[in-house]
Amino acid sequence: MPRDFYAALCLVLVIEGLVLFAAPHGWQSVMREASKMEPRVLRVCGAIAIGIGLLTLRLVH
Repeated sequence: MPRDFYAALCLVLVIEGLVLFAAPHGWQSVMREASKMEPRVLRVCGAIAIGIGLLTLRLVH
């Protein structure tokens, strides 16, 4: 179990790194827009992303 968890964290870092490497200007503009949003909206978006991720993980695994 811990090995799978660490592998998943490594994949997250790879994906994050790919986004930063491939489109740094796009990432910066997204972060500028996100900084203008209310914390509640960001929290809801995060909760939705968690839900989608867990549902997808359940379907795949």
